[in-house]
Amino acid sequence: MSQNIQRSLNNEDWKFKQENKENWLPAKIPGTVHTDLLANKAIEDPFFGTNEKQLQWIENENWNYKTSFIISKSELKFKNIELEFKGLDTYATVFLNGKPISEANNMFRTWKIPVKNYLIEGENNIEIKFKSAVVKGKSAAQKLPYTLPGDEKVFTRKAQYQYGWDWGPRLVTSGIWKDVNLNFWKDVIIENVSYNQLKLNDDNAILEFVTTIKADKESTIQLKINEIIQTFNLKKGLNKIKMNYEIKNPKRWWTNGLGEAHLYPFEISLIADKMIISSKKLNIGLRTIELIQEKDKIGTSFYFKLNGIPVFMKGANYIPDDSFMPRISDSIYKARIKIAVDSNMNMLRVWGGGIYADDAFYDECDKNGMLVWQDFMFACSMYPGDADFLANVKHEVIDNVTRLQNHPSLAIWCGNNENDEGWKNWGWQKQYNYSKADSTKIWNDYEKLFHQLIPKTLDSLSSKNKPIYWPSSPSIGWGKKESMTQGDSHYWGIWWGKEPFEVYKKKVGRFMSEHGFQGMPNLETLQKVVPQNDLNLTLEAIKNHQKHPTGYETINEYMARDYVIPKDFENYTYVSQLLQADGMKTAIEAHRRAKPYCMGTLYWQFNDCWPVTSWSSIDYYGNWKAFQYQVKRSFENLLISVNEESDFYKVYVVNDNLEKYSDKIVLELISFDGHSLWNSSKDIHVDENSSLVVFEIPNADFLNFDLQQAVLKVQFRDAISNYFFVKPKELKLTKPTIKITKIDDLTYEVSSDVLAKNAFLFSDETTHFNDNYFDILPSEKITIKLSKTAIQLKVKSLYDILK
Repeated sequence: MSQNIQRSLNNEDWKFKQENKENWLPAKIPGTVHTDLLANKAIEDPFFGTNEKQLQWIENENWNYKTSFIISKSELKFKNIELEFKGLDTYATVFLNGKPISEANNMFRTWKIPVKNYLIEGENNIEIKFKSAVVKGKSAAQKLPYTLPGDEKVFTRKAQYQYGWDWGPRLVTSGIWKDVNLNFWKDVIIENVSYNQLKLNDDNAILEFVTTIKADKESTIQLKINEIIQTFNLKKGLNKIKMNYEIKNPKRWWTNGLGEAHLYPFEISLIADKMIISSKKLNIGLRTIELIQEKDKIGTSFYFKLNGIPVFMKGANYIPDDSFMPRISDSIYKARIKIAVDSNMNMLRVWGGGIYADDAFYDECDKNGMLVWQDFMFACSMYPGDADFLANVKHEVIDNVTRLQNHPSLAIWCGNNENDEGWKNWGWQKQYNYSKADSTKIWNDYEKLFHQLIPKTLDSLSSKNKPIYWPSSPSIGWGKKESMTQGDSHYWGIWWGKEPFEVYKKKVGRFMSEHGFQGMPNLETLQKVVPQNDLNLTLEAIKNHQKHPTGYETINEYMARDYVIPKDFENYTYVSQLLQADGMKTAIEAHRRAKPYCMGTLYWQFNDCWPVTSWSSIDYYGNWKAFQYQVKRSFENLLISVNEESDFYKVYVVNDNLEKYSDKIVLELISFDGHSLWNSSKDIHVDENSSLVVFEIPNADFLNFDLQQAVLKVQFRDAISNYFFVKPKELKLTKPTIKITKIDDLTYEVSSDVLAKNAFLFSDETTHFNDNYFDILPSEKITIKLSKTAIQLKVKSLYDILK
């Protein structure tokens, strides 16, 4: 039996209203003002059509929330009672029984308020008055003698993407966005548990647990960690108690694809009078992680070592899954990490313009061997440096690092996204007409925040195992030569610079932490948010679900280079996805071939916060675009990649596994109607954790073949690659007869008499295919698994578009 109690107030009878209005409406906690208005049918769906534009008034208003709850006589007997808000968005005054008890000004902080002296037996009333973050931000901006890049949002410690991004709507929320609890405790309570890994080898691991205990008075207590119990004397106030724990023959924690993500469960308990009075649980993964930056002939390396092994990082940039954060349930986090695992990823970057994700996200990463590159929540702007702002950020860092630091998945903390690059390369000084004094002040404020306050606070929270900190991503802008020889790189010459996809092969840095290209979501996704049946790119609703100013124009320009542009909208969405997948295959495989020079590729972006045309590989509803299926193939641990280089077709085998292979590689040039034109094979040896050219074919060997209607198939063990020699629009495709044979309710076999390029399976029912947008060679039989039964499967291929 626990002497301390936590009571949720989420399900009390919450109500909300616009300030200066009389009518209180039902509210849901956690929630936001937008979702509460929507639930009460006071507004239309913000995601539908162009509704977003009509709902901008909400951000300028103040909003009040209230509820009442009963406190019993027995609850009131507890010495200590705290009202805990896990998240208030953002500027809020909290009243309890008519008295102001707290002011909040940061949605990323946890607010704990002692309320014992404010509570009464029986009915108690909470009211929370939220001020407009937009009005607050604009007011703060007016106090500076210069304008900071990023406008009013930079003054508010609030999810920056809510103010609109080039993939997301402007929906600036407020409200109680996380849980509300009452915490009751008597004499002692565990505030926090962290640990240091003192030793880790094959024989044993020694962990030093640091348990922070708040005590109301001097006392003697027993601390129990799993089966081990020790006795300690506590002083009044905060106590940090250290206790070692040994694990014999430890299992290490590994990333997805390299081994088991083994977790050791721990329960840390305080015992008094043979009774557990306070406890916390955590899962610990035993591993070492290092960021290696060593000078070499070309520049400086940038790679992660896990358990002493250099690991090539394969993954994506992760943004919030919804514009309204409380709608991101634990099940959504679980589904997203499953997609990452199924797609052979081992790292996700939590991008700095969003939120520090919920515990469920990191728990799933821990269980599934998914490392996390964690940005602090600053992006694409410059921020103020006054004492109040810095103090606020310091508390934010303490709260979030304390919450997340025990997760084995957490690999690196990064100060911000693109602030350094923006300042040095985006022309802000000229755009905002800064004086020399202005520029000096703004840059000094930047250094105070990202080179002093954040790293010092981070270090202070860990006594022995210092976390990895990287001040800004990227370290150098994509226009600079050094960005390809050191640090991490964001390469945007493709898309923003409109360079051809082939440039990806030349622009390979040491760690590619951003690169991307847009693809449209499936037709069904757009139909959920666009009113007309006759969809086309000129509709205002379609334009509103594309937030890049020249997005469709850029897609069209690239499409014209590589494909025949379809005239109808449905086929246009299909080809836009093929275009995105092809372009990103070029990038990812160039990065992987360059191993160990390049040791990471994190594409932009994994997911969406609403239904939209964006750089994502899955859409808002979790549907896989063609790109996500290509990611799964291009991130396989054993990859064959063919590349044309100086009069040769060079065949690379990239091996991320920690084992060597000796086997035969088989190559065959096949005509689209199934004839073997050329073949070769040889025995090869592939080292573990390597990238190697294993075969070279002189271009001259294929001069007598029509390469517009031929494909080079290469196989090594289970890895297969189909290499096409010309752009899709130049392929001489003939009409395929695609046969779909049902094996059982969830299994089908697909085949074709001639090449079926980019075969796309779909159904009227909602189901997920384990592979899609794949090539079917003549005489091949491809087995496809479905997640749910479908009455009828349909198929289209690139021939249907090019004909």
